[in-house]
Amino acid sequence: MTAYRAGKHLAESYEPGLRGLGTDGKGEVLVAFSTSGEISGTVMLQRWPDTNHLVSGPDEAEIRALAVAPSCQRSGLGSALLKAVIDRARDCGVRHLLLCTQPDMRAARHLYEREGFVRLKERDRKAAEFVLLAYGLVLADAR
Repeated sequence: MTAYRAGKHLAESYEPGLRGLGTDGKGEVLVAFSTSGEISGTVMLQRWPDTNHLVSGPDEAEIRALAVAPSCQRSGLGSALLKAVIDRARDCGVRHLLLCTQPDMRAARHLYEREGFVRLKERDRKAAEFVLLAYGLVLADAR
C-alpha cells in the first residue's frame, strides 16, 4: 500500500482489493525483505482459473501488485522481483504472462517494456476511476 500511496496510484475503490490480494490462497506472493526484516517489495502471480478477466486460459497467468517501498525504489528491487515472478511463472508452465498497469505509472511501464513485455491494447480495461493498460510476455521456454 505504501508504494501505491506514495506514487498517488491508489484509488480509494481499489484499496480493499489490493489489501486482500494473496489472503485467499489464490495466488503466490513473492516478498523481498530488507536486512532489518522489513518488507521492501512484493509481487503476486495468479494462475488460471483464479484470476481476473485478463487471463483467458490455462496457459496464461497474471502478475499483480508489483510494489517496492519508496525507500527501496531505484535500487533494482523492482526488476529483481519482476524477474523472480517471471521465473516462477516459467516453472509453473505458464506460456503467456499478463499484467495491467496505470497510464501514469511510467517507471513501471518502462520496467515491463525493458523486460520484453509488449502492449496488448485489445486487453485494456476500464476500472472504476481509471483505465488499465494491458501488457503481455510470451514465455516460449516455459517448462
